[in-house]
Amino acid sequence: MTNIGIIGAGNIGRALAHTFIRHGHTVTIANSRGPETLAELVAELGPSATAATAEEAGAAGEIVVVTVPLHRYRDIPVEPLAGKVVIDTNNYYFERDGRIAELDEGTATVSGLLQAHLPESRVAKGFNHIAARDIATTGAPAGTEDRRALATASDHEGAAAIVAAIYDEFGFDTVHLGPLSESWRVERDRPAYVVRQNREELEANVARAPRTV
Repeated sequence: MTNIGIIGAGNIGRALAHTFIRHGHTVTIANSRGPETLAELVAELGPSATAATAEEAGAAGEIVVVTVPLHRYRDIPVEPLAGKVVIDTNNYYFERDGRIAELDEGTATVSGLLQAHLPESRVAKGFNHIAARDIATTGAPAGTEDRRALATASDHEGAAAIVAAIYDEFGFDTVHLGPLSESWRVERDRPAYVVRQNREELEANVARAPRTV
């Protein structure tokens, strides 16, 4: 059993909370409006879930998931996440986040921005190119033919390995992209984004992704 801190209670955060709990973990979850606004969600999740502030969720989580809109990544508390594996689920939506020149120009990545904000954490890309509704419903046991695959990237091999272990637990194969500088390959408007694909298909989609869109 691992306690997972989840900062962000939108569709992906909620889906991950349900799925982690279903696999025997506990969850400490936070949003931007305060733990009192999460009472209904925590009641739905059951006794393995606790509502908290972002600082508390970051401190409580042995692994921390950051799943907030990109334009709010600087609000993520730094000190409570120091030394921890942080899974970044985010994508860049300029309609929501405003234009970010280094992302438009292909000189930075979404997860790289979070890693720069959290210099003492080990950030890994994860769960950013799957629809929330599919997280709990499209996994399959290891060895299943045509098993769905998801990608991860990190500047820290151990962090990528942890994401791969979670993927396997949830029923997915893993494609390792390498460092965070390659994480753009599975982001919005690329061939691998929010489509069902097995490992070979994901590898092919990753290879043909354009750097800027």
